Amino acid sequence: MDENNGLLLLELNPPNPWDSDPRSPEDLAFGEVQVTYLTHACMDLKLGDKRMVFDPWLVGPAFARGWWLLHEPPSDWLERLCKADLIYISHMHSDHLSYPTLKKLSERREDIPIYVGDTERPVFWNLNQSGVRLTNINVVPFGIWQQVDNNLRFMILMDGVHPEMDTCIIVEYKGHKILNTVDCTRPNGGRLPEKVALMMSDFAGGASGFPMTFSGGKFTEEWKAQFIKTERKKLLNYKAQLVKDLQPRIYCPFAGYFVESHPSDKYIKETNTKNDPNQLNNLIRKNSDIVTWTPRPGATLDLGRMLKDPTDSKGIIEPPEGTKIYKDSWDFGPYLNALNAAVGDEIFLHSSWIKEYFTWAGFKNYNLVVRMIETDDDFTPLPGGYDYLVDFLDLSFPKERPSREHPYEEIRSRVDVIRYVVKNGLLWDDLYIGFQTRLQRDPDIYHHLFWNHFQIKLPLTPPNWKLFLVHCG
Repeated sequence: MDENNGLLLLELNPPNPWDSDPRSPEDLAFGEVQVTYLTHACMDLKLGDKRMVFDPWLVGPAFARGWWLLHEPPSDWLERLCKADLIYISHMHSDHLSYPTLKKLSERREDIPIYVGDTERPVFWNLNQSGVRLTNINVVPFGIWQQVDNNLRFMILMDGVHPEMDTCIIVEYKGHKILNTVDCTRPNGGRLPEKVALMMSDFAGGASGFPMTFSGGKFTEEWKAQFIKTERKKLLNYKAQLVKDLQPRIYCPFAGYFVESHPSDKYIKETNTKNDPNQLNNLIRKNSDIVTWTPRPGATLDLGRMLKDPTDSKGIIEPPEGTKIYKDSWDFGPYLNALNAAVGDEIFLHSSWIKEYFTWAGFKNYNLVVRMIETDDDFTPLPGGYDYLVDFLDLSFPKERPSREHPYEEIRSRVDVIRYVVKNGLLWDDLYIGFQTRLQRDPDIYHHLFWNHFQIKLPLTPPNWKLFLVHCG
């Protein structure tokens, strides 16, 4: 209120955090700053005499068994990780926080410094359950420069759409900024530094079970194909416009190089088309002089050379002739065996696990009835598998749907994945983003509170199954 009891509107315009303690760009020697693409969202940055790695996913699947690496990582990837002075992990999704990768790294360097943002749900919320030993995880506040040495600093920023889990980063070396927006939908609420030396972001789309895993009603194959085509084009145009608005000297699309390579996911692989990075780069170069880089595993960009002369033939060194670029085989066995081991767990001999699990999950007082059906790999109901209803209005487990008016969802889940998720208290991203479910809903509406809870807000510690089994005995 103002002095006349009128309403005073004040528009807040806080300073950009990266403008605090500004530094003028210094000349870079050739070879002083080198950026090497390893795979997916993983970059190896040489910054003077320091090395920094982004989001190392270099082995195994992500999202249970749904995502596998498209690109063959360089053969020296583990040595590169071990030489890093620091690692940045943007968020908790398993294509960025890869426990199979970190397990191999921790066996050589458990004390490697890892930096994450101070998100509402901790990035490493599941570290104790993972079996991976890491002793130097640093949680840093948003929007504050973290000084590495006299020339190198970085700042982690939150996402404007998913601030509870997603982050992005600005790395600055001798006044030259590298902006990595990773998977952020609206990084830092849309306020980002302009004219950085190098920008990288996701581009591909397809990181969701919608609409491929849905059926019934409007979800015909024709509707899905048109929806996917439209959404990919919208994403492509959005990314192109964002890059043109920010005017980086160089832009690199990454963090979208995954494939649904398990044979059981052939339908998803064929349906879930993704954007072509070259198409995005062509859009960006149209009416702009921004230099673009479509990375191949092992390729290295020399920032000093590229800033001085983008046409320098030594500015980007491609991997040697004959280097394997795309994976053509994946070691499915160990990872599927780990999932399958949960199927015969003693917990599931007792049908009361259902009440125990959903009570632990803590979602209720919401008018939604869900039917959960355990299936085989082809989403056919499993003989002897569980098939049950959950009424989230009062968290009851009725034999039949209630007579009151209620929204209804049917979720079919592969038995190995749902039981692994239940046993270990994991988030349902493994089910939904990993394409391990098939869904129908009536009416056709998205229940944000339900999905947000099971994808982000589940308890930080798993159910106490030992105590459960004692009570069952």
